[in-house]
Amino acid sequence: MITIVDYGLGNIQAFADMYKRLNIEVRAARTAQELEDAERIILPGVGAFDWAMARLNGSGMRDTLDHLVKDKRTPVLGVCVGMQMMANSSDEGDLAGLGWIPATVRRFDEACFVQKTHLPHMGWNDATPRSHDCLFQGMEDPRFYFLHSYYFAPESDAHVLATTDYNGQYASAVRSNNVFGTQFHP
Repeated sequence: MITIVDYGLGNIQAFADMYKRLNIEVRAARTAQELEDAERIILPGVGAFDWAMARLNGSGMRDTLDHLVKDKRTPVLGVCVGMQMMANSSDEGDLAGLGWIPATVRRFDEACFVQKTHLPHMGWNDATPRSHDCLFQGMEDPRFYFLHSYYFAPESDAHVLATTDYNGQYASAVRSNNVFGTQFHP
């Protein structure tokens, strides 16, 4: 069963509806007790990094989530800000991230990219997989919806599953062992 972490942010119902349509068991966890037997986890997120981290930290689920992901190695997929929360920190705020993938979340700017970007990066764009196993298995020319002004910058290129061009390449999907993240909304 897939468990969606409901810490007060994210498009929980959209995920639940899609899984139900595909006849895949899904539930939302709003407490540590509801989360503790999760077999697979979705960490959604919308909005700002600090706001999302504060909500997660205040939800009472943080310790259980860390235990499941780091100790029990339960597979987890972070989406949008949910992915960004998996980094160590973000230019968008002062709070520490989850630190599940060594990375920093950076703001798009002309110092890092070929030319000035228009923010937010919004709309459909290609994701170029580094391999077609894992998240991109069976996909040809994957295209997804993006809405963000910050990007995930991993310390190691080995964590990059896919890149996207937005006046320069950035990691749009990442992985470290059982931890997966997508900047786009699948």
